[in-house]
Amino acid sequence: MKSIPGGIIMALIALPFALTGVRTAAADPPPADYAKISPLDLIKSAPKGTLVNPYKDTQADIVVQGEALFGSSSCSGCHGPAGGGGLGPPVTNDIWVYGGDDDTLFRLIALGSDGLQAQGYSRKGHESIVAPMPPFGAALKNSDDLWKILAFIRAHYQGDPSRKFGGAAARRGGVPGHGPSCL
Repeated sequence: MKSIPGGIIMALIALPFALTGVRTAAADPPPADYAKISPLDLIKSAPKGTLVNPYKDTQADIVVQGEALFGSSSCSGCHGPAGGGGLGPPVTNDIWVYGGDDDTLFRLIALGSDGLQAQGYSRKGHESIVAPMPPFGAALKNSDDLWKILAFIRAHYQGDPSRKFGGAAARRGGVPGHGPSCL
C-alpha cells in the first residue's frame, strides 16, 4: 500500500474550508483596540488608504465624546468651538485640502500637514485661511480619541452631501476625494 504525501492530505483537509468560505484565525486578524494604540503607531502599522473610522457620525454618544475631545485637544482653538473656523479654517465645509476620506484625515491630524506632505500627499483643495496644521498624533491619548473627533467633525459637516467623505466619487473608506481646510 502506498502512502499519501502530507501536502495532499493538508490540501484535502483545507478544501472544505475554502469552499465554504470559513476563514482561519491567521487570515482574519482581530480588530484593533484603538484605545490601546497611539495614532502614530496605528499609522506605522497601516498601509496608506486602509484606515477607516469604526464610528459613525450618527452615534450620538460618540459625537458628544468627540465634541469634548475637539474642545480639549486644541482643535477648537484654531477651528472654532463647533469647527466652523476661527484663526484656522472651518472643518465643516466641503473643502478638503488633502482629501476627505477617513485615512487621509486621520493621518493629517496625527502627522500635521508637513508630515502628511512628507509621506507624499499633496493639496487637492484650497481654503481662504490655510496655515500649516500642527501634528497632534503624540498629543492625543490614543487612536480611539482621534476617531471620535472625526465622528464629531462629520456630524457637523455642512457642505455638499456628496463630498462629505471626500470627492463626489469617494465612498466612506474608499477612494480619497477632494475637499475641509487644514483638514
